[in-house]
Amino acid sequence: MSRKTILFVIDGLPGGGAERVVLTLAEEMARLGHDVTIASLSPQLDYAIPDGVHYLLVEDRYRGPLRRQTEIIRRARQLDAALHKYYADRRINLAISNLPKTDRIVAASARLSDAWFCLHCALTAGQLQERNGFRRWLKQRQLIRTYNGRKLITVCRALQNDVINCGIRPSQMVAIYNPFDLKKIQQLAQDSCPLDGQDFLLHVGRFNQQKRHDRLLEAFQLSGYAGKLVLLGQGNPEDINSVRLQAQTLGIADQVVYAGFSDNPYTYMRAAQALVLSSDYEGFGNVLVEALACGTPVISTDCPVGPAEILTGMQAAGLSSLDSAALATAMRRVLDSPPGITSEQLAPFMLQTVVNHYLSLI
Repeated sequence: MSRKTILFVIDGLPGGGAERVVLTLAEEMARLGHDVTIASLSPQLDYAIPDGVHYLLVEDRYRGPLRRQTEIIRRARQLDAALHKYYADRRINLAISNLPKTDRIVAASARLSDAWFCLHCALTAGQLQERNGFRRWLKQRQLIRTYNGRKLITVCRALQNDVINCGIRPSQMVAIYNPFDLKKIQQLAQDSCPLDGQDFLLHVGRFNQQKRHDRLLEAFQLSGYAGKLVLLGQGNPEDINSVRLQAQTLGIADQVVYAGFSDNPYTYMRAAQALVLSSDYEGFGNVLVEALACGTPVISTDCPVGPAEILTGMQAAGLSSLDSAALATAMRRVLDSPPGITSEQLAPFMLQTVVNHYLSLI
């Protein structure tokens, strides 16, 4: 394929799964010789920009009246102006918007009318479930306005049903799994881990309601596991303190390790006896594939979308319903008899396969 101009637009680059997906795709596309830029709408940057990838910051500095009410249109115009200057007369061959707020801004953009929108998370569980009545109706109307008649990428097949059930009718919709550089993950995993030689279960993810650390701690306590529970991720102090208080109440405070953010979580994944995902919802569940790539068994709640498409065959032993007792049972089941991990199970998530799917959209 000849050299193409590719643009990713995203809210920012804090330490999260969608952000890693964008960086992984951008790095591989640049390695293949394409002109790749990540346009970030905020200055938060917890990851290094890969070699060969351009970075464009489009920051909103407006602090005047009606700031929130005018934000989407104002920021769409800022983005259009920045792209007009940045690309001049060059044509963007493939533009991909990522994450809900960015999607609303890109949907209002004149320059990016042909963009694809990548949906990284469940809509019903992620954006509608906690709203009722008029608030739910307003959010659903917002989703329909943003995505109706647009070209959508969903990160798993089940998410397509979620889109349709929300009343959204896209012009095109394709399912493309998230990409994983399996060899790179396995290489990075060989670095030393602060907990090498210790028995521990691992949870990787931000401290927020979606991840259900409360369910995780309850299941860990019920499982009777004698080792540590390592929480790898960041969050606001209130959420972290809530988890600390619950650990004390459950009598497991001395077993819980708060490891913070790591730019190489794979060393922890490789060293862990198992990785546990306790979420109410995901878009995909990147950490499940990453842990499997590190040779580590995984346990996960069977979220509405994501995990069941990853944990197939023998790996399905790691799935549980969305309650603490079932998750504890799945922990014991997998730890007692870890299922084997085959290359065939990981093949659909290989970086080159996924990148080829993206490039086929041009």
